[in-house]
Amino acid sequence: MTAHILVVDDDPVQRRLLKAAVEAQGHVAILADDGQTGLALFRQRQAEISVVLLDLMMPGMSGLDFLNAIGGQESDVPVIVQTGQGGIDTVVQAMRAGAFDFVVKPVSPDRIAAALTNALRVDSRDAHHRPARRSRSGAVHFTDIISASPAMSRVIELSRRAAQSHIPVVLEGESGVGKEMVARAIQAASDRASKPFVTVNCGAIAPSMVESLLFGHEKGAFPGAGERHLGKFAEADGGTLFLDEIGELPLEIQVKLLRAVQDGEIETIGARQPQKVNVRLISATNKDLIEEVKAGRFREDLYYRLNVFPITIPALRRRKEDIPFLARAFTERFSIEQRLPRPLTLGAGALALLTAFDWPGNVRQLENAIYRAVILAEGPELTENDFPQILAQIPGGLKQENFWTGLTALGEGASVPGQSRGLDREELAFIDRLPTPRVEDPRPAFMDNAIASIDENGNVRRLAEIEEELIRFALKFYRGQMSQVARKLGIGRSTLYRKLKDYGIDPDNPQKHAA
Repeated sequence: MTAHILVVDDDPVQRRLLKAAVEAQGHVAILADDGQTGLALFRQRQAEISVVLLDLMMPGMSGLDFLNAIGGQESDVPVIVQTGQGGIDTVVQAMRAGAFDFVVKPVSPDRIAAALTNALRVDSRDAHHRPARRSRSGAVHFTDIISASPAMSRVIELSRRAAQSHIPVVLEGESGVGKEMVARAIQAASDRASKPFVTVNCGAIAPSMVESLLFGHEKGAFPGAGERHLGKFAEADGGTLFLDEIGELPLEIQVKLLRAVQDGEIETIGARQPQKVNVRLISATNKDLIEEVKAGRFREDLYYRLNVFPITIPALRRRKEDIPFLARAFTERFSIEQRLPRPLTLGAGALALLTAFDWPGNVRQLENAIYRAVILAEGPELTENDFPQILAQIPGGLKQENFWTGLTALGEGASVPGQSRGLDREELAFIDRLPTPRVEDPRPAFMDNAIASIDENGNVRRLAEIEEELIRFALKFYRGQMSQVARKLGIGRSTLYRKLKDYGIDPDNPQKHAA
């Protein structure tokens, strides 16, 4: 099948070579000679672009800037980066920013062909399954929410209570934590379960179109209004309206939204009379709305009307107990979608790697990572090598001490729990052995690492001794991540390096004492 490939490179010779390589595979090349032009073409023709071939080192907008501009790891379009300059650090940065693959110049036509083939496999599967995933999420129940953590159990408990009333709910949390899934579960458990569930992403609408989209317009209400249009409020009448990223609504629209919430009436553009609607409103935001109110970007009266029943969904890094179960569920699901003869399993190394990572894109990023790994997998088991983007972001990689200790038993897939299932003894032991313990959780096990303030003679220890011991502990605890060590100790990096020198501490082996 013919695909459209966007080639972004400031070198005219390289553009011609890539164009020839793309066309040799039977595809269409769209050429851009710099990052800004490429970004404009991408936004203009995003629906038809299947893959981006991107040069990292360009004047003006660099390849990394381009990746960030199109959404990085949240982008649905695979990006293959190419570089002829810089070392592995540059490539790692690109992978962290969401690149799908990378090639090093001069690149052979065979290597380009292989990279395009892999990227197109992912893109075609994405295009095929997006509608299925949306329709599947249309019937979400609380039992469908995979959770083994107390934090998510609390979210589900509050959501069940919210489902028993019609009061407005605000779901707070970072992008990708699953706010829409919780909203759909609330709808399914309410007396409006058989009524419409209408979603609006307020951050994805042009400001000039928001009012018409939400409240509708009459025919001839403004130039271009050739026919009457029902707004989302009217579509959701009797059911639930989910307003995602509500903090992005323009102030002038917030006034009309306040009336809709307060009086149950909407003003359709061009209509002579307001229209009564019966809508249950669930809003979601990744912003701190009270700070938006203080900054004058969100109306205070609307805030208090909406924020009647707030529910905060924690980031995935704060509920790492859920990661093994989510990972297994996604692996099984995508194995079925791929029509594999046998579902893939998650190896102990892959499971440890996924659980150690902090997932800034939360559940959505975890889902995408496993989706791509399943599509590109060549064996019966997913290993750590099937997640190169994640592996590149673990300081010390696979060579860090004790990374794999005791984890082999986790290679076998366990059943995926609903929100009521807890962790068994083996899984709890696994969480306790993670390379990056969650600092937010004051586990009793941390007492084993307590630093004594009194010596064996009963005297208070010297401050320098305690400081040295604390630095050694922090280096081991954060696995040599100097920026994090300095930040957690409350000192600058230069101060940290000076103290390492003063105490003779080797950051790669902090427990070793100088002779």
